[in-house]
Amino acid sequence: MPPSSSKSGLYDRDFYAWANEQAALLRAGKLAAADIENIAEEIESMGKTEKRELANRLAILFLHLLKWQFQPVRRGSSWEATIRVQRRDLAVHLKDNPSLKSRVPEVIEQAYGNALILAADETGLPEITFPAKCPWSFEKIIDDQFWPEERSAP
Repeated sequence: MPPSSSKSGLYDRDFYAWANEQAALLRAGKLAAADIENIAEEIESMGKTEKRELANRLAILFLHLLKWQFQPVRRGSSWEATIRVQRRDLAVHLKDNPSLKSRVPEVIEQAYGNALILAADETGLPEITFPAKCPWSFEKIIDDQFWPEERSAP
């Protein structure tokens, strides 16, 4: 099978067909016919997607922990469920991608920054109301027993 999957070929026209073709070539051991450059690019992209998933889940968790802490009168089962689900999904995501654990500190910084913006928007409180840096350790935020104490807005 000729490599019809160059940048100007199947890869750009029909990604699904390209992916299936490449999988078949790799399984058949036909590496010379495989679109190695684009395969490598896609594998790298998959890794970045996993890191973004970690950041997005952390941002959602931080957002709800901040709302929980700074708007105690609005606490409800929906916020609690979101916190619990994000904790479970984070645990599964890290179990499936254990090498991401080494990236947690940098991802926390990014995710917390996003959560601050969202918390200010959703609560109507000024962004400076919330701690500028994440006040919790990773171990604490994924701990099922951890619920931030009530904190009044200044």
